[in-house]
Amino acid sequence: MMIKNMGGLDRLIRFYLGLAMVAFALPFWAPQTGWNWIGYLGLLPMLSAVVGSCGVYRIVGLSTCPR
Repeated sequence: MMIKNMGGLDRLIRFYLGLAMVAFALPFWAPQTGWNWIGYLGLLPMLSAVVGSCGVYRIVGLSTCPR
């Protein structure tokens, strides 16, 4: 069971930063350099924003979610 530990603003920022990372990995935004695959790592913050839970926050005991 995943416990939500991310607040609304944190989730919004993560989602849009992840979206920007993915956009720069696509061939019509950025030239193909061979390093574009790194942009697909933007899917991780997008996924954590959708789910509302961050594994790193859980490890360090941090929560931005209002209780």
